[in-house]
Order: sequence, then C-alpha cells, then structure tokens
Amino acid sequence: MNIIFARLVNTFNSLATENRSPEELSTKVTSTVNQFVLYIVYLFIGRLILAYCAILGFRITSLRISAAIRLHYLTRIFSQPISTLDALPPGQITSITTITANILQLGISERLSSLIQALTVITTALTIGCVFSWELTLVTSTGLVAIGTWYTFITPRVVKKQGEMREVELEAAGVVGEALGAIRMVKACGAEEKMGKMFDACVERWLQLGKGMSGWLSIMHAPVFFTIFAVLMSVMTMLAHINAVSVPLSAASNAINAASIFFTVIDAPIPDTGGAKGSEVFLSADIVLHRINFAYPARPEIRILNDLTLAIPRGRKTAIVGPSGSGKSTIVALIQRWYDLGGKDPVTNYLRNGEIRIGEKPLNQIDMRWWRSQIGFVQQETFLFNDTIFKNVAYGLTGTEWEDVPGEEKRKLVKQACKEAYADEFIEMLPEGYDTPVGDVGIQLSGGQRQRICIARAIVRRPKILIFDEATSALDVASERIVQLALEKVSHNRTTIVIAHRLSTIRNADNIIVMSQGKVVQMGTHESLLGEKGGEYANLVHAQQLHSTNYKHSLEDGEDELDLNMEDYKLIDKSSYGTLDASETTAVETESPIPVKGPRSIFRSIGILLYEQKLNSMGLLLILVGAMGAASSNPIQAYLFARLISSFAYWGDWLRATNTFLCLMLLAVATGVGLSYFTLGWVSNTLSIRTVSSYRKEYFNNTVAKPISFFDEPSNSIGILTANIASDPAQLQQLLGINMAMVLISFFGLIGCIAIAMSFYWRFALVIIGSSMPIILAGGWYRVRHEVKFESRNNEVFAESARFATEAIGAIRTVACLTLEQSICKRYDDLLKKHIDKSLKEARVSGIVFAASDSLVLLCMAFALWYGGRLLSRLEISSFEFLVVYLAVIQGTLAAGQWLSFGPNLAQVSLAATRIQSMRPSSFEDAPLTQSSGSLSSNYTLPMTIIYPGAAIEFRNISFTYPSRKNVHVLQNLNLRIQNGQFAAIVGSSGSGKSTIISLLERFYKAQRGQILYNQEDITKTPLHTFRKRLSLVAQEPYLFRGSIRDNVLLGMEIASRSEKDMNEAMYRACAAAGIHDFITSLPQGYATPIGNAGIALSGGQKQRISIARALIREPEVLLLDEATSALDAQTEKEVMGMLEETRKSRTMVVVAHRLATIRRADVIFVMNRGRIAEAGRHEELVAKTGGIYSEMVRAQGLL
Repeated sequence: MNIIFARLVNTFNSLATENRSPEELSTKVTSTVNQFVLYIVYLFIGRLILAYCAILGFRITSLRISAAIRLHYLTRIFSQPISTLDALPPGQITSITTITANILQLGISERLSSLIQALTVITTALTIGCVFSWELTLVTSTGLVAIGTWYTFITPRVVKKQGEMREVELEAAGVVGEALGAIRMVKACGAEEKMGKMFDACVERWLQLGKGMSGWLSIMHAPVFFTIFAVLMSVMTMLAHINAVSVPLSAASNAINAASIFFTVIDAPIPDTGGAKGSEVFLSADIVLHRINFAYPARPEIRILNDLTLAIPRGRKTAIVGPSGSGKSTIVALIQRWYDLGGKDPVTNYLRNGEIRIGEKPLNQIDMRWWRSQIGFVQQETFLFNDTIFKNVAYGLTGTEWEDVPGEEKRKLVKQACKEAYADEFIEMLPEGYDTPVGDVGIQLSGGQRQRICIARAIVRRPKILIFDEATSALDVASERIVQLALEKVSHNRTTIVIAHRLSTIRNADNIIVMSQGKVVQMGTHESLLGEKGGEYANLVHAQQLHSTNYKHSLEDGEDELDLNMEDYKLIDKSSYGTLDASETTAVETESPIPVKGPRSIFRSIGILLYEQKLNSMGLLLILVGAMGAASSNPIQAYLFARLISSFAYWGDWLRATNTFLCLMLLAVATGVGLSYFTLGWVSNTLSIRTVSSYRKEYFNNTVAKPISFFDEPSNSIGILTANIASDPAQLQQLLGINMAMVLISFFGLIGCIAIAMSFYWRFALVIIGSSMPIILAGGWYRVRHEVKFESRNNEVFAESARFATEAIGAIRTVACLTLEQSICKRYDDLLKKHIDKSLKEARVSGIVFAASDSLVLLCMAFALWYGGRLLSRLEISSFEFLVVYLAVIQGTLAAGQWLSFGPNLAQVSLAATRIQSMRPSSFEDAPLTQSSGSLSSNYTLPMTIIYPGAAIEFRNISFTYPSRKNVHVLQNLNLRIQNGQFAAIVGSSGSGKSTIISLLERFYKAQRGQILYNQEDITKTPLHTFRKRLSLVAQEPYLFRGSIRDNVLLGMEIASRSEKDMNEAMYRACAAAGIHDFITSLPQGYATPIGNAGIALSGGQKQRISIARALIREPEVLLLDEATSALDAQTEKEVMGMLEETRKSRTMVVVAHRLATIRRADVIFVMNRGRIAEAGRHEELVAKTGGIYSEMVRAQGLL
C-alpha cells in the first residue's frame, strides 16, 4: 500500500510540474488513478482471504490450546498426592482454569494475531524503505531501535507486577471458595462481614500493586508517540505499527506468565503408582500394619499413630473404635494410600514410616488404581456429584467389570444396590425417581439420604474389601438397622473394616480394635471386651447405655409444666397422604420470587458502569482531555503530511524553509501527544485499579448476601460463582483501563478527521464518509454483537467445565476411592470438545464477516481514490486538498477500525457488567451486611417480647415444598411449641423434616404458609442479621476455614467492642465447654495452630468440637445442634452434652439427633414422621408407649 501511495504522490508532483493541456492532464490522472484503484482492489481481495485464514486459524488454535492445557492441568492435578492437594486453597483451581486460562487464550488468539500482523508490517515497511532508499531509511529508523529498547526495558517490569497481582488474585479466589462452600455456616455465624474483610484485605493488596504499575504504564506509551511524530513521515507506517506491538506484546507476556502457572503443575513430578495387580495380588489375605508411625504433613509435630501394629483378618468384619483423634480414620487413609509411608527425605521417613502388607505383598508395590478399585469405601463426610441419583451410584462401577455394560443392565445393578442400602424406597417416591438431580454436593437430599446413596455407590461394585468410616452416622435408627442387615449380607466373606462411634453398629463384628492415642489398647469381640470391667470399650458402651434408671429431669424447680397440645401432635396415619420424606434443607419463600434479571444491552450495561464513576469525575475528565490531545494527532497528521508531500513539488530555499517549519510542527505535536499519553497511562490505570477493587468487594459482598435458595440453583454452583467473582471484575479493567482511553482516542480521532476533511472540501469528504463509514461501522457492530454471543456461550461452557473441575477437586478423596480420575478427565474433555466443535462451525461463517470488516478499509480507500481522481481530472479540487481530505478520512477510518479490535473486550465487559449488576440486591432481598447492617441496627427497635433473655419458639401451621418438586410436601401443617429455656430434641427417620426445622429457624428459607414465632413475635419482622445474632448453629458437617484455631473459634463473635483479654477468656470458656481446650493447649502453637484447608489437619471429632466452641462463644439465646455430636466418640459426646446442659442457664437448645443417647435428658422430644409431629413428650413418657415410634427406636439402639 505504501508503494502504491508513493507512486500516486509522485504522479501528482510530476503532473504539477509538467506543462500539459487540461485534457491531457485529465486523461493522465484518470488512467493513473484507475490503475491504482485496481491495485487496491486486488489488495482488498488478498487481505480478505488472508484475514479469514488468520481469524479462523487463530480462533480455533487458541480454543484448542486453551482446552488442551486445561485438560492437561486437571489430569496432572489428579496425579498429585492427596497431601499436595490438601494444601491448595479451595478456589485456586477454579481461578486458574478460568481467569488464567482465559488470559492464555486471549494471548494466543486476538492478541497474537495482532502481534504477528504488527511485526509483519514493521518488517515489510523497513524492507520497502531499504529497497527504495536505504540511507534515508536507516537515518529515519533510529526511532525503531529506541522504541524497541524501551519496550524491552519496560515490558518485563510490567509483566512482573502483573504476576504479583495474579498471585494475590489466586489468594482472593481461595477466600471466595471457602466462603461460598460453607455459605450456610457463614450466614449462621453472621460472618459475612468478616469474610468480606478477609476478601477486602486481598483486594487492597492487589490495589496497591496495581497503583504501583501506573507509573510504568504511563511511561510505556508516551516516548513511543513522541518518537513516531518526531521522525520523518516517510517511515511513519513502520513506526506507527510499533505502537500496535505494545498491547499484543503485553498480552503475549501475560499469556506466557499464565502458561507458567499451568506448567508449574504440569511439569511437577508424578509419583510412581504402578505395581502388581490382578492375579499378582492375593486379595484373600490379611491386611497387616506393622510398626506404623505417622504424622500428617500439615501437623508434623503431632504423631497420630505411634508404633502401631495390627492385623485385619481376611474375610472378617473388623471394627475400629476409640476417642476422636485416636487415629482410626488415619488407618483407613493409609490403607487407601492417600499417604505413603517412608521416602527418600530423612525427615519424611522419620515422620511416616512402617509397612502395610496385603498378605506378603507390600502395599506400596501394588498398583494404586487397581487396589482402590477393589475397595468399597463410604466416608464420614458424604459427597455426591451434581448429577442424578442414578449416575452418582453408577460412578461406583468405574474400574470394575460392569463399567461398560449396557444401560439397562447397569440400571438393574444400581437399583439392586439402592435396595440393599435401603435407598430405593425414597428414590422411587421422587417425581423423577433415579433421574432426580441431587444438586451441588447433594444439597437436594437430606444427610441420611445422601449417606444411603453413598453406601449404594460403594456396594454396587461388589468389592473385595469394604471400608465404612462412620457410614451410618446420619441414618435414623430404623434405617440404620435395615442398612446394617444389608451390610452384614454384602460383607459376608469379604474383608470389612468399620469405624464407628455408635457401638450398636459393630457389636456383631468378628474383631473389635480399640484405639487410644495412636495405639491399640484392646482387641476382641463385643462380649469379651464388655467383660473387661473398667476397660476402654466397656466405658464407651456404658456411655451409650439408654436404659438408665437414673433419669434426671433437667427443668429448674418451679418451672411450668410442658404445654403440649396433643391435638397438634397426633400420630399420623401413614396412608393418609402420598407425600415423601423429601429434602431436609429445602423450602420456598413466601414472598414473590426474586426476579431473574435478563441480559442487558451493551450500551446499558456499560452506561451504568460509567455513570457510577461520577465520583471519579476529575479522573474521567483528565482521561477525556488526554484522549482529545492524543487524538488530535490524526487530523493534524493528515494536514502536515499533505503539506509535506505537496512541498516536494518545489525546490530551493522555499522547500528548506517549509520543511523546517513542518519539522518544528511535528516536534510540537510529538511533545503534546507524549504528554497526553503519559496522562492517559497514569490516570486510566489508577482509576481502573481503584474502580475494579471497589467492584470486587461489592461483587463478593453481594454474592454472600444472597439468600440460601439462590445458591441452590444449578446455575449458581460454587464453582461457577467462584469463577465469576474472580473473572468478571477483571474484565471491567478492559473498559476502565488503557483500552477505554484507546477507544476514546479512536472516537475523537474520527471526529477530528471528519472535521478537517469537511473544512477543506466538504463534498469530497461527505461522499467518502457517507459511503465508507456506514459499511465499516456496520461490519464492526455485527462483529461486536457476534462476539457478545460467542463470549456468553464461551463463558457458559468454560464456567460449566470450571464448576465440574472444582467439584471434582473438592471431592478428591471420593474421586480417588472410586478411581474416577480418567472418567472425570474424559467428561471434562468432552465438555471442552463440544464447545470447540460449535465454535469451529460458527467461526467458518462469522470469519467471513470478520475478515470483510477488517478489510473493508481498503475498499473504502479504493473508492475514495477513484472519486478523488475524478474530481482531480475535472480540476474541481487541488492535489493538496485531495491529499488532506483523503488522508484525513483514511486516518478516521483506521481510527474507527480500532473499535473493531476492541470488540471481543467489549463483549466480555458487557457480560461481566451484566452479571455484576444483576448480583445487586433487589427489593426482595436483604442488602449486604457491609452496606446495611449499620443502618438496620440503628433504626430498628427490638420489641419487648424479644429483648428478654431466652426464647420461646412456636411453629404455627408451617407448610412448604421444594420449588423443583412442587408435588413433594416437605412439611405439612406443622405445629410445635418450645418453651423458654427448654432442651428440645427432634428425632425421626431420615428425610422426615428435622433439619428443615433448623433451616427455617435460621431463616435460610421461608415457609410457603404459616408463621414461626420467637417470643410471640413473627421472626420475619426482625432484621435478618439482628435475628441471627441470637442463634448459633452447629451443623452435621463441620465447616472450618483456612487460618488458625483461634480464627475459626472467633469467627462468629463480634469483636469490635471486646478487648483482647475478654476475647481470650470467652474463647477458653467456649473451648473448655466443647471439650477441646486441653487438646489445643497441648499443641506446640496452641490456639495459633494453622488447621489447613477445611481443617484437614484435624480429625472429624476435633473439627466438630471446634464448631461447637464457635457456636458457644456467641452466647446465643438459642443453640441449634443438627447432628452436632455425630462425629464424637461416646465418652466425649457425653461430656460435651453434659457441659452444654450445665452451662445453658436460660438458653433454649434445639437438638436434631439420630443417636438417642444424646437427647434422653431432653425436656421435650418431638418425633417427626413425613413432615409432621407424630409423637411428643419426655423420654420416659415416649418409651412407655408400647408400639410407639420412639420406643421402637430406643429398642433398636439398646445395647443391653
């Protein structure tokens, strides 16, 4: 193009100096112009074809490379030891597979294409310059060396800063993952603000790092533009494209940085997990643990197993019991090879040594995947994938001979396993049966239902070895008894290991091993161990004894008798209605549903964002002024360049004087443009960093403030929300950062070019603008609209894959036990391939339009040249006017074309802005705590019925159903009354609605019908945060967060007005009451001991006791315990419950339990059945009812 333009200029100058008649001049101009127009049309065709190939090639290449590296990363993650994965923050993998992968994809696609194109233009321009005049080219190209050196110096420093910011983003993603993963506990503890502060601390560090980058960005571009305008215009094309290198070069550097994050894991050494399998291993042999010493990597100073030696007989049922933290689950972890013993490192070998043998074969010489496929394992903390019930159970067939059987046969195997696990009954009553989705981590099912599904998943594979780690802890008595019979049947002639606190489940074991402090203290059968008076096992049995004549009523003297309206508690005829024992965590709000906000238009979403920056009006004004100053270069350049070219038609002193003046003008423009870009770089980056930080905080706080029902939606899974919070605010930086400045420069440049063109020759300018601009802008608009759709689908697919990956990593133990690694990676690969296939089909069609919009500028130049040539041939316009208008319109067209390169960014920004804005609270929701708690607390006056200590609770005619299963009644016309200060227990079969009552009291959900009264006041009339201050919840599954023990205990405590001494004393009291203080003080770091990711450094019982302490430190009026002691051994449970009774004073305590020894001293026991109260009374009264539900439950759990 430069050659064509140079020849055109040369022709004009020649014609201006030749003495020709007007007719000859007109003919010469017309023929010359037509020839050049034809050349440009040929260039258009060539550019169209090449642009199509580039767009299609880079789009598909970027998608495939991004997908491949995501898959490779996930595969290598699964190859790492469990101990390595335990150290990863919960949101880090999500962040890496979304933001980091998107950075890599962007760097490979649009940005890499732009980089190659810019470098090609530079090389070509330099070559052409050298061919025609190497002396002039070398002199005028000195700026190239200066700019190259400048970028070489600046770019690594900018990338280093961006890498530091990326590390902080990953840390923030870990906070998000923890908070959303335990959102119910965060809300129950009123810890939204504390989690927000943890997230804000990360964002503030990110903000400071970002501000530190403003200086580098401001000086990154300013010298470039100074040089561009300071050198001779003959090589301006080359130098102008030097600037085009900066943005893609930065993106390429970011892509390299992103790739390094992936390759840190991909290139990590993979442990050798191969070995003997099949006939080489004699599975019908004893499992022998010989002189095992073990300490967890997260707590190397604490030895869990101490010179342990024991044998697990083949084909027998072996039970392992003992206090919490005695090492029971650690034995299972070692048998599963989650941790290996020994090692090359002397420290590791000292901390973890010994040998496990299967017969005569050392376990570490057996193929790990094959070994795990031979084991059926049910963990204490159940986990279900966000899939149907059928698929969750069918996952148990992975790695077995039935993995690839036909669908109908596989369904028969699944149904048979569910029948044996006593799960078939409730599954068949669900509207969708086995095809019912279970929700994120199985949230749509009750704890007991989830556990039965997990049992079915374990036994469906007919394993040689069965391991049950508290497998029936969440089952009601009747279900447990039936499941135990089924387990007895399936474990016949199989090596079975059972870990249990509920001793009724292991009394028939062939061998019972009693653990204490990492050693075996007793071993034998139930009868033999019971005969050892004063022994550890006998004490455990005695602690669970129900038939105690020493029953002591715990009501204080003078307290009123229970007000039990038995009309509300009549036994329900089971055949009177056709409902089922549905989810214990589901409900529907009585208010109108929260409206789902549809996607906004691009202009509306971005317009709202810009409007909200009115507080930064001074910064925006500086950006506007800077953009105008930088954009002025385009029209001024057109004028000066036209003057420069026209001056070459003359000679002598006049030429030298004219060129001197033009050089001084260029120097002045260079100075002004350099200052403009310096201002733009500094202000835009500072403004964008500050604004994005604000949106990050708001986005997280708004998300955490959403009602629990919001998180139950499949589209709002933990993985998707974590990915959105990590990526969406980062997209806004594309709008508010240097990219916005570049778009403004393009806009003002277009306006300036149009203005100068119209001022010199309006008719020529108007024809060119009217014919070219609409075509270019229409093509660009189509491209932006298509990119919006593409990015929307791209985000959906990759967010779904990120959710899937996050779910799989979060359940790494379940994945490992079921040997699902290859299956999950294949499914992940299928998700990615499906997206790539769709994108390929669309890219083939849309690439034509994209290439056309990218090439149309040449066609417009050809038309402008043709029409200008006609005017020149008629002598209606001078060559100087022609060059000014032509160059101005072309410069304006190129400026408008820069919008097209921003199309993908604009699409991402629009979608991100829509999600951020839609997350803001509506009139149906509570505002985020950080925004509204102060005003609520100051404006709300507690009614007199609430300000007194203690609480009376009443459920009046409560009914609700789950939105996804409207024909399933969870609670039906429920009525119950708990008096002030009572210890109330709720028991019943799994899925009968027990935990739903807890959820309704915590206001996680709102009932469809009826009222819940708190001291005779409707709970919905009290501000949510104020109401929750009066309650504390200990859930069945303990949720702990990264940090120290102290951080977790103090999570729910308001510490603003408390001194350090008061907080410590309260913490010590709460931990002593929970039976964990002595253990904590025995640790080298005491309360400052880090607990690792999700409390991985603690046993299940220790985690539960810390959860109880966290609830007690809030000094609640109502203490809610939802199977809170299920993970404790009998003795510890007895001590904790005794302490709770002693310290509860006037506190109301509501306990949901399956282990009836926990609640035998309750003031009132409510027996639930199918969403209603079937029986109510004290323990003695209910036991006396022959044939009653409660008496049958007691009889089933009686140990003597």
